Amino acid sequence: MVRNRWIRLAGLLVGAAIILLACVPIGSDEASEPPAAAEGGGDAVTADADAGEEGGSGASVEAAASGNAGVPQLSFELINDGVPPPFRTRGFSTDFSRRTVEWDSILSGGPPKDGIPAVDSPEYESIAAGNEWLDDREPVILFSHGDAARAYPLSILIWHEIVNDEVDGKAVSVTFCPLCNASIAFDRNFDGQVLDFGTTGRLRNSDLIMYDRQTETWWQQFTGEGIVGKYAGEQLSFLTSQVLSWGDFKAAHPDGDVLARPNMPRNYGYNPYVGYDSTSRPFLFSGTPDPRLEPAERVLGLTTDADAMAYPFALLEEAGVVHDTFAGVELAIFHKPGLASALDTSIISGGRDIGAVAVYERQVGDQLLTFSPNGDGTFSDAETGSTWDILGEATDGPLAGEQLTAILHFDHFWFAWAAFFPDTELYSPS
Repeated sequence: MVRNRWIRLAGLLVGAAIILLACVPIGSDEASEPPAAAEGGGDAVTADADAGEEGGSGASVEAAASGNAGVPQLSFELINDGVPPPFRTRGFSTDFSRRTVEWDSILSGGPPKDGIPAVDSPEYESIAAGNEWLDDREPVILFSHGDAARAYPLSILIWHEIVNDEVDGKAVSVTFCPLCNASIAFDRNFDGQVLDFGTTGRLRNSDLIMYDRQTETWWQQFTGEGIVGKYAGEQLSFLTSQVLSWGDFKAAHPDGDVLARPNMPRNYGYNPYVGYDSTSRPFLFSGTPDPRLEPAERVLGLTTDADAMAYPFALLEEAGVVHDTFAGVELAIFHKPGLASALDTSIISGGRDIGAVAVYERQVGDQLLTFSPNGDGTFSDAETGSTWDILGEATDGPLAGEQLTAILHFDHFWFAWAAFFPDTELYSPS
């Protein structure tokens, strides 16, 4: 068993090396810079060895539906100890005198600034063109605004992590951190300007740290918090998005667009983290995973600025539909089989079935609906007998054409969710 465990760990390290080599520009002297060993316990880690080189309480789930949900505040207080960052800051014009986190919580991921290149000029193609290279089971992030609906395949985002986009006049960044399985969309409008984001090459709790190119503030992708720079202590606004299968996207949006593969030397469709979604040792994570679940177990997360709740995918899959109350709102959580994991097998389309999840308000008009799965990927409500799809639309019955109110939620690995929200509750059907 020990030998097998080390074989699997070696495979993950090789996979990580592949993605780092693919993403780091030739000639970068940061590419070979190894992270220092961890010090002490908890989540504290050290970064580079080149020390000293400078360079509304009670928010409701209704707010989450509009993209303004808070996250439990760990610390928005500025640290004023005057200590400069103990790692290289070359290439950054960030105000490193402002921060809300300890320096030793920031770890080098290997690539330098923009070594993992964001997609800044995204191009799109038709459903027919997408069908030529996407399998129906492949995971995509759906973001829609106004009359536009776009699919962002994880087979692209696993190599680029950030897409800076404009969707029907809405400035948005669609992001994905493979190490935490964190797919999140943000509003790029902030403080009277439109931000665009890149990758710092740094991690915290194994999660991507982004920076904006306007002020070079460093932002935590998992929480949307500014952690270093001008906007340290500020919060980006989340936007509602949905991870679902390519098959479900094109069925719901036959006139939608799909992000085209950038003209870059990347092996799109290939997963460089083979077997990562079943690892017991998350890569570049030095903390102690919360023992209530396995580290890489997927959870659906909900937050307010005071509370966090996690729902294990395994329970959602078994039930098909879970009814619960969070922040005073009656919710229905759907699970539909047929979505491949992007972090399982070497070819993403062959990944194990993890299913898609979605969260909606149960209230429709003056009725509180009670849902059950139909066994074919659809759902029915007991009150009217109407049929609903994973996107919350009634497709048949007395309520045909009605749309459930979507609730902003997060699909993440448990170890990362619990690291950022250590006081999170864990849903139990009892």
